Amino acid sequence: MNILILGSGGREHTFTWKIAQSPKIGNLYVAPGNAGTAQIATNVNIGVTDFEAIKEFVVANDVNMVVVGPEDPLVQGVADFFLQDEALKNIPVIGPQKAGAALEGSKEVAKEFMSRHKVPTAAYQSFTADNLEAGYDFLESLKPPYVLKADGLAAGKGVLIIDKLEEAKAELKNMLVDAKFGAASTKVVIEEFLKGIELSVFVLTDGKNYVVLPNAKDYKRIGEGDTGLNTGGMGAVSPVPFANDEFMRKVEDRIVKPTVDGFRKDGIPYKGFVFIGLMKVDNEPYVIEYNVRMGDPETEVVLPRVKNDLVDLFQAVATQRLDEVTLEIDDRSATTIMVVSGGYPEAYEKGKEITGIDTIEDSVVFHAGTKLEGNKVLTSGGRVIAVTSYGTNFKEALEKSYSNVKKLDFDKMYYRTDLGFDL
Repeated sequence: MNILILGSGGREHTFTWKIAQSPKIGNLYVAPGNAGTAQIATNVNIGVTDFEAIKEFVVANDVNMVVVGPEDPLVQGVADFFLQDEALKNIPVIGPQKAGAALEGSKEVAKEFMSRHKVPTAAYQSFTADNLEAGYDFLESLKPPYVLKADGLAAGKGVLIIDKLEEAKAELKNMLVDAKFGAASTKVVIEEFLKGIELSVFVLTDGKNYVVLPNAKDYKRIGEGDTGLNTGGMGAVSPVPFANDEFMRKVEDRIVKPTVDGFRKDGIPYKGFVFIGLMKVDNEPYVIEYNVRMGDPETEVVLPRVKNDLVDLFQAVATQRLDEVTLEIDDRSATTIMVVSGGYPEAYEKGKEITGIDTIEDSVVFHAGTKLEGNKVLTSGGRVIAVTSYGTNFKEALEKSYSNVKKLDFDKMYYRTDLGFDL
């Protein structure tokens, strides 16, 4: 069968790598893709939200399935676009319709969903510029630190955690009145701070049945010891050593089941991934956020541990037969280190030549922000390359990834050297 993957990052290269292993695959396309996907699939120069161009390509190339990587096309309704089009309606899209995607598109929608279905989460209220004073009052009722979240999509950068009350009030005004995150922060959710350790749980659902994929922990901040600015993610580890069987049972009973049941009760058609960002507080799980797609760089450690044919899994999602599938997981640990452009997550330069990729052994290289120019691989984004390795435990896997990362080189290249420090 012919499959089109939408996206251009490390997550999409991982999908491409995994789907390319299926004996069922005919032609594999990635729009727009990167230098890594170009080596194992055909890159197509189409933007992920250009639905008309996507339709044209899908029809002309007899595409049988579309796998959506990033959140933007889902929030903008790519799955609905397919279902409402006579020529496309029988082509499955792996990713939820707009109603389901709102769980990531709006923090407030997500919080209301959790509240309705009794999914454990932090206490919260949401505010707009019109009730800024009420926002100040709510901040005063909380203990520091204060958590402010832009309601809309802000490319993973719309969450602020602030220690001082006056600074939190100033930032709230900044977000609501001065549009710090543009349209994403016309509404802001303020919530109580949960003190604990973070992890992510990934679920694949057909709207009725589900499978729980390997869990992972990513490292968001740019600096060693989890300091500095938030990024899209500097690396990840799977499985998470502190998420034992007992804790994962709580996650499934209190969070995964009520979430999938909630889709059904609310009449939300949902075929795709649910990424559940969790905080473990005194051995109890609380949901920080839902995402409606796989995470990046977590995909680079989760999918390499799934032994099943990914096309089989996606076909089961499309036909609501996920209950007939047995998930097979590799017992080994997987870790990934993200190599980024100097200056990221603020201003950085692109177009730097990357060398050493072909010298990497015993690890898998996933391209994120790269492009091909002739036979040279150049940087084209903030997060550039992820190096994933297996090991009997996360320490062994990290050691392998780090020894291979050292073989890479480009001007102002940077990566964190302390991943796993808190495990």
